[in-house]
Amino acid sequence: MTTDTRQTFPTRVDIPADAREALVELLNARLADAFDLYSQLKQAHWNVKGSDFIQLHALYDTVAADVIDHVDMIAERATALGGLALGTARLAAAATSLDEYPLDAVVGHDTIVVVADRLAMFGNAVRAGIDASAELGDQDTADLFTEVSRAIDKHLWFVEAHLQG
Repeated sequence: MTTDTRQTFPTRVDIPADAREALVELLNARLADAFDLYSQLKQAHWNVKGSDFIQLHALYDTVAADVIDHVDMIAERATALGGLALGTARLAAAATSLDEYPLDAVVGHDTIVVVADRLAMFGNAVRAGIDASAELGDQDTADLFTEVSRAIDKHLWFVEAHLQG
């Protein structure tokens, strides 16, 4: 059984239907990225090696726990707008804009570089979503993306601190 991924449902949200369709598409793009980011953080968490193991293992798990909360927020906003949240692992893998996690990145420093890169990619895409949402007349989605952006930037700061000094 296949479902039309552009399926919509009735809603009394007063954003025009064409804008809601574009917003749901935008939200689903970031949903795919967020779900992929979560899985990549868990990959780093499970496999990190080296003298900073425990610190990085814990850091990546903390960031992943926050990212999975963002996955839920993004998906729920798509459905609140009358859309269908496209949140399976297969759909996310097919739609993500993030680079794949290199399986040979296991040494602490290598994982830091990869995780920082993925956080930055996601953060940049989310920031673009803030402006796009506002242009489509949806301050609520822009606000959601602002909240996500602020959290991702903080996590990026924590990760990048390991590369500085």
